[in-house]
Amino acid sequence: MRARPQVCEALLFALALQTGVCYGIKWLALSKTPAALALNQTQHCKQLEGLVSAQVQLCRSNLELMHTIVHAAREVTKACRRAFADMRWNCSSIELAPNYLLDLERGTRESAFVYALSAAAISHAIARACTSGDLPGCSCGPVPGEPPGPGNRWGGCADNLSYGLLMGAKFSDAPMKVKKTGSQANKLMRLHNSEVGRQALRASLEMKCKCHGVSGSCSIRTCWKGLQELRDVAADLKTRYLSATKVVHRPMGTRKHLVPKDLDIRPVKDSELVYLQSSPDFCMKNEKVGSHGTQDRQCNKTSNGSDSCDLMCCGRGYNPYTDRVVERCHCKYHWCCYVTCRRCERTVERYVCK
Repeated sequence: MRARPQVCEALLFALALQTGVCYGIKWLALSKTPAALALNQTQHCKQLEGLVSAQVQLCRSNLELMHTIVHAAREVTKACRRAFADMRWNCSSIELAPNYLLDLERGTRESAFVYALSAAAISHAIARACTSGDLPGCSCGPVPGEPPGPGNRWGGCADNLSYGLLMGAKFSDAPMKVKKTGSQANKLMRLHNSEVGRQALRASLEMKCKCHGVSGSCSIRTCWKGLQELRDVAADLKTRYLSATKVVHRPMGTRKHLVPKDLDIRPVKDSELVYLQSSPDFCMKNEKVGSHGTQDRQCNKTSNGSDSCDLMCCGRGYNPYTDRVVERCHCKYHWCCYVTCRRCERTVERYVCK
């Protein structure tokens, strides 16, 4: 008796999900770690979801890092959702960790962004934790060798980017170095995009200063090197996502490399995100391709951007509804020193895609 086409299709889809497991970002499931888990004993490492054996070993030997890495996983989810709130693909599937849909399982443009952001976020969190004194194994970053400029002096506590990059890469890249996890092309793509994320983090290091002097004259400034907020790094990576390059795994010399698919043969640039497989348009819900669709998504009637009702709703139209908003109003400053406000209510019109 021949199997029904629907049954065959379902079996093939299930097999694709099993064989395409993206171990590289399963660790983002740490965002769901219960607060009751103290993470102060090595046996706790086996209770953490989404880790490969190499990450469990890193957990055991660097137990003091794990609260910071859990924090990084939560920050990845928030930063990704914030960065893509106005797009058809709104990063909602990242919350399914560790059991992703195909938008993040396959070598898509979306997975390229998440790998890059994840690598940046873990190094960002560790570098900041060194600065705040939360990690016993590191402290402030080194004082730069170049002079800070006229009227400035180095001081304060710099973000320890070098330590953050070292330990962050050890943890986030560990799954891609497991021998039996996916194709070589996917591993190369994921390692490349992770390094792009760390490069974006390096580029976010900037000089920050605090003024000193009589009556706030700022005659002297104490300066240090600090990282921008993760949301700023995510915005940089979103720009790279929008201009990402489709690549193929092709022989160059004695080895295979990732090279741009539709351009003359050249090495992939260190600064560009790359992807292997095209994405759907994310207009309609279709879990077989990892699309949640845009039905019932809120859109902006007056926008010309990606959040416009025309683009967000894919031409299907939209429905209006009214929403009551409560906000502070008629605020008054009282000497000294507090503010009182009233609570005002107004009705606003919103729109959702059909």
